[in-house]
Amino acid sequence: MKQLSIFLFILFPFIGNAQPSEQTYAEKLGYPKGKKVLIIHVDDVGMSYESNQGAIKAIKDGVANSLSVMMPCGWVPGFVHYLKENKELDAGLHLTMTSEWKDYRWGPIAGKNQVKGMVDPEGAMWRGVADVVKNATPDEIETEIRAQLDRARTMGFEPTHLDSHMGTLFATTEFLQRYLKVGMQEKIPVMFPGGHNTVVQSQEKMIADQLAMTKVVGKQLWDAGLPVLDDLENSSYSWKGPESGDKSEKALQKYKTEKYINAIKNIKPGLTMVIMHCTIHTEVFPVITDSYPTREGDFLAMIDPELRKYIEKEGIILTTWREAMRRRGSVK
Repeated sequence: MKQLSIFLFILFPFIGNAQPSEQTYAEKLGYPKGKKVLIIHVDDVGMSYESNQGAIKAIKDGVANSLSVMMPCGWVPGFVHYLKENKELDAGLHLTMTSEWKDYRWGPIAGKNQVKGMVDPEGAMWRGVADVVKNATPDEIETEIRAQLDRARTMGFEPTHLDSHMGTLFATTEFLQRYLKVGMQEKIPVMFPGGHNTVVQSQEKMIADQLAMTKVVGKQLWDAGLPVLDDLENSSYSWKGPESGDKSEKALQKYKTEKYINAIKNIKPGLTMVIMHCTIHTEVFPVITDSYPTREGDFLAMIDPELRKYIEKEGIILTTWREAMRRRGSVK
């Protein structure tokens, strides 16, 4: 979420005069005071067969408990067919405004004529966030957000939450406004760290004024009837592998599991979303992206009994966006 700090100084016209609360959102949702409450979340579902299977197995056989789907991608039907047979799965939309890989690409759901500024010379979405910011209008961004939501609903998939692929919707204040607007209007929870933000503050090097503004936006979301995150842990993509260079599954699993345990140790009480990307190993996926070792490592960590043992030993509560929204509906 490296775009998070970009917009924080210019949020004042959007946030109005709301004042933040010091109580954690986990406590406001009825979770015990002092407890770490985690949504262990898999991004990029629908991108590939490997992404689908990695997410499904990480939840079915591991400790992951939530995921989000990239609606413009080719393997979305394969996942949605599975979802229809597993209706309680916590599945949101990984709102996708970019198409970053070299040889495997996708275009906007809304169609080129509706969102011309979002399309590059190859007819796909732009590869980088900066190009989206340079070429796309906020109206086009909102059009595409709504098109992706509409496709999901057309397929019989009602998302439990919304989040942002590559953080594109956090890149400008105007993009953020449209993202939050759709969530509030449609009564769908949105990924936004609006609480104490201990981990985000450290990772983004936020100053006091920036932190205060995230809290105010969090209160606005809460007042709109949505659950809000206290914090966000989003560093796993940078964990590339053992320093020894050992690329075996055993070494990669041990390395990633230790990284997750250390990251969870640094999380403070409250509702925190832990982001990762899980894929199974095939010969094909490395052709899509050279990020396959960290993605396979995430999957291996999720199914590692040592990670489950740590979570249980520490009394950490695992929850989902679905459960958080259910609890929010019962709070006045």
